[in-house]
Order: sequence, then C-alpha cells, then structure tokens
Amino acid sequence: MASARQGYIAPWWTYWLHNFPHLNFNFQPVDSSFKPGQVDYQQSLIFLACVAAVGLGLSLLVLAVYLSCLCFCRREEAEETKRPDGCCITWAAVITGLVICSAVGVGFYGNSETNDGVYQLTYSLYNANHTLGGIDSLVAGSLTSMQTRLKEHLARLDEIFSPRGDYLQTLRFMQQMADNIVRQLTAMPNISKARQDLADIADQASYIEYYRWLTYLLLLILDLVICLVACLGLAKQSRWLLTLIMALGVLTMILSWASLGVGTATAVGTSDFCVSPDKFIVNQTKEFLSGDVIHYYLYCSQTLPNPFQQSLTIFQRSLTTMQIQVQGLLQFSLSVFPTAERDLLGIQRLLNSTEFNLHQLTALLDCRSLHKDYLDALVGVCYDGVEGLLYLCLFSLLAASAFCGMLCAIPRAFILIASRDRDYDDIDEEDPFNPQARRMASYNPSRANVHSFCSYSSSLGSQSSLQPPPPQTTSTAPTAEYMNQSMLFGGNPRYENVPLIGRGSPPPSAS
Repeated sequence: MASARQGYIAPWWTYWLHNFPHLNFNFQPVDSSFKPGQVDYQQSLIFLACVAAVGLGLSLLVLAVYLSCLCFCRREEAEETKRPDGCCITWAAVITGLVICSAVGVGFYGNSETNDGVYQLTYSLYNANHTLGGIDSLVAGSLTSMQTRLKEHLARLDEIFSPRGDYLQTLRFMQQMADNIVRQLTAMPNISKARQDLADIADQASYIEYYRWLTYLLLLILDLVICLVACLGLAKQSRWLLTLIMALGVLTMILSWASLGVGTATAVGTSDFCVSPDKFIVNQTKEFLSGDVIHYYLYCSQTLPNPFQQSLTIFQRSLTTMQIQVQGLLQFSLSVFPTAERDLLGIQRLLNSTEFNLHQLTALLDCRSLHKDYLDALVGVCYDGVEGLLYLCLFSLLAASAFCGMLCAIPRAFILIASRDRDYDDIDEEDPFNPQARRMASYNPSRANVHSFCSYSSSLGSQSSLQPPPPQTTSTAPTAEYMNQSMLFGGNPRYENVPLIGRGSPPPSAS
C-alpha cells in the first residue's frame, strides 16, 4: 500500500541510516523495523550510541600515548635543538581554529533544522488533535441532544397529544428516527484514545526538543569560547590560560563524542520510523480503530471508500424525516393543542442545530484535513529533523577531532614557551654587545661601573700610576676629543682622561 501514496516519499538518507547494522548486546542481528517497545530494538540503538563511546576511548588513548611520548622524548629533543620549531604549532592552531569554526557553523545550521522539523511535527500533531477534538465534541453534543433534550420534549408532547392516537404515532416514529441517529453516532470509532496519544506525543516532543536545542546551543557557544581563549592564550603565551583550555578541551571532547552517540542513535531510530511509518501507526491504533478507517486517513485516495459515509447518510435521512414530521405537527396540531407549540418549536430548533453539527462533522471526518497533518508531520520529522540530526552528528565529529588536535598542540606550546623563557634567562646582562643590557644601563643611572669593550686588562697595572692631565683653564667648553673619550668609555671617570697610548688601544688616525 506504500505505493498508493503520492504525497510522501522517504528521503534517501533515511534508507541509508535504516541499513545501519542493528545488533543487540549479544551481537546478534535485530530487525530494523521501528519497534520502540521491544527490548532488542532498544538494545540495538544503545549499541549504536556506544560506538561513539569507543571513539571517545580511542581518542583518549591516542592522546595519552602522544603525551607520554612527548614527555619521554622531550629531553632528547632539547639536546638536539635549543628551541622547538613554532611553525608547526602555529599551523596546528590555525587549522584547529578553522575546523572548530566550520564545525560550529554546521552545528548551528543542524540545530536550527532539527528545531524546525520538531516544531512542524508538534504543530501538525496539535492541529490533528484539534480536529479529533472537534469530531469528539460534535458527536457528544449530538448524542446529548438526541438522548436527553429530545426525549424531554417528546415526553411532554406525549401527555399533550394523549387524546389523539395519530399524533402519538407520529411521536413514536420520531423517537425511532432519534434512536437511529443515536445508533449511528455510537457506532463511530472512539477517538478519545487517539486524542490522548497525540497530545502526549506533542507535549513530550516539545519538552525534549526545548532542552535538546538549549543543550546544543550551549555546547556551540562553549566551543567558540574555547577557540577564542586558546587563540588568546597562544598570543599572550599564558600558561594558566592554556592549562584552562586543556581542561575545557577534554570536557568538550567528551561532550562532543557523547552528543555524536546520542545523535546517531536518534537519527537511526527516526529513520527506521520514516521508512515505513504506516505500519507502525496501524500497529499502534489497531486496538481502538478499524483497519479501513486507518487506511482511509493514511492514504486518502479517491478509490478508497469513506467508512463513515453510510452512517452519515442514515443520520441525514433520519434528521430530515424528523424535521418533516415536526413541520406537519406545527401545521395541523396547534389549532387543537396550542400548548404543544413550545415543545414543537424546541424540537425544531434542536433538529436545526443538530443538522448544523452534522455538516461540520461531515467536513471534519473527511480525510483531507487529517491526511495533510499527517504528511506535514512526516515531512517535518523525516526531512528537516533527520537532516538536522545528520548535520549535528557531523558537527560533533569535527569538534571532537579538532579538540583532540588542539590537546596535542597545546603541550608543544608549553615546551616552546618554556624554551623561550630559558633563552631569556641565559642572556648576560653584563654583555656590552647585548642591546637589552645597553638599554638597561641607559635607564639605570646608579650603574656606573660599566666595563669598556677596549682591552685594558693587560696594561691595567702599568697604567695605575698614570694621572690624568690637569684640566686646561683657557676654555670651559669640552673639546671634541674629550667628548669622544667620554662616549667611548661610557662616562667612566677612571679612563676618560687617560691617554690612549700604552693602554693597548690602536693609535689615533693620521687625519
């Protein structure tokens, strides 16, 4: 019968997911038909979710092995090279950031698609529940009118028309018509159970979807925050930020693998339903709805007969007959029994309202309204919903892989930061050729004893008796030679005025 429907065709990805192996905890194959009440089918979905747990275990194992090798090989690498190459760390950070940003974009799209699909499902369920509620209300109102209010009017008219046997016979005939209507309405299927099921499904779907959407939204924001903080920590070479990123990275990787497992199991289970939804619905409603009624609403084909047509026809004919009888009594009996006018008019108004309810009931029982809601629910779940779940699974896989790479790159960043710290610690502040040392000397006036770059160690003792020449009193301005010597010896008064000859310094230029 699946080929009879033209409005719904299961998408290709549902068949792809439906063909995933379904195994129970004993590794035995299980029927892939959607049977959420069976234990074996539940175990097959849990088994698919546990595959992601295996991926998490492998990721943690690879990460532990990598860190162990990095710690053991760190000393050998330190002996071979003074500073590790930061190019690999930079490229690893760039690639990891791009992958995380791409994964977050995919995750936002998948989260929105899944939310749209579930919203369309719940909207269709609530709309179908409203239609069924209208049918139930019309049937109950018509039964109340025929069994209670009409009976009261007929009882009073029976007393009024007691002298006339022909009028009493008309009342008996009207009671028979009312009984026919009651039998037809009572024979209609009890849809209160279906209403309760639809309402419960819609409420549970809305409740679960709200927290699912919120959880994924927080996970996506957390991934972005971790990516930004990691870039900040690498830029500032902050060890405590990188340590925080290590802890959050491990947590996020675990959450990503967990979301991958749950998303995969949910997508596979939903696809199992989408491949053959009619079979599941027939099995769930066979206890309170007949097969011809279910097929009428599931397929809504012009070739299928309306299972309510006979009941509605009898209802209409009986109601028309009663209206004719009441009109005759109003025309011929009021001249003899004027007190019967009130009850006859009451019956006439009751029959008119019942006829209006009949027209509404006929429109609601038509298959087109409920069938449209059914197709909208299938499209929402099997197209937008499953597609969104697939994108969310892709996001989880990319995020888990990216954070695993980030956790492998951050220890290298620690080594690079430590190596640079050692390089700064090895700098000799007394070295006159060190630009940093010269800057420190220029900004530290208390440091006056600065060694000259000229070699004076060999003649230091022989020149200790030399005295600087007396200052000339003819000029107060310093000569160029004196300024050059001051600049040459860093302002040290011990060697400013000592002649260059005999101190191991080259002779002055001939110019």
